[in-house]
Amino acid sequence: MSMYNRILMALDFHSDNKEIIEKGSSLARANKADLYLVHVNEPLTVAYAGNGMAWSDQIVSLEASIREESEKKMKDLAGQLKVKEDRCFIREGRPSSEIHQLAEENDIDVIVIGTHGQSGFKLLLGSTANSVLHGAPCDVLAVRIGDND
Repeated sequence: MSMYNRILMALDFHSDNKEIIEKGSSLARANKADLYLVHVNEPLTVAYAGNGMAWSDQIVSLEASIREESEKKMKDLAGQLKVKEDRCFIREGRPSSEIHQLAEENDIDVIVIGTHGQSGFKLLLGSTANSVLHGAPCDVLAVRIGDND
């Protein structure tokens, strides 16, 4: 019996996702687990739409472009990793909340997420990985990524 049956990889689609993908994929292979992918787009309208209608229209258009690009990247990655379409999610909202909800909905055993290992003032500002860790309904593997200055 494997330790993990369902693994959720949370990705932000930046260039440093390679390390997260390698760890998550390796963990899935080692456990013969189902791999799920999620990317969460934070809405821009909440922060900026109140400054006038012209801004609002531009923000809605920008959000649509971001969503389209996210969907393309998700489709490409799912193809590379051979992840079924019904296990790929693009969500809109607060990343930690959306990841928690998705983990509960799909009975996820472990969430794999990247962290830059920030400390000091940057840590006080919070991070998505920290927010996911606190309140996750399952184990969380925080993959240290990038330059840790």
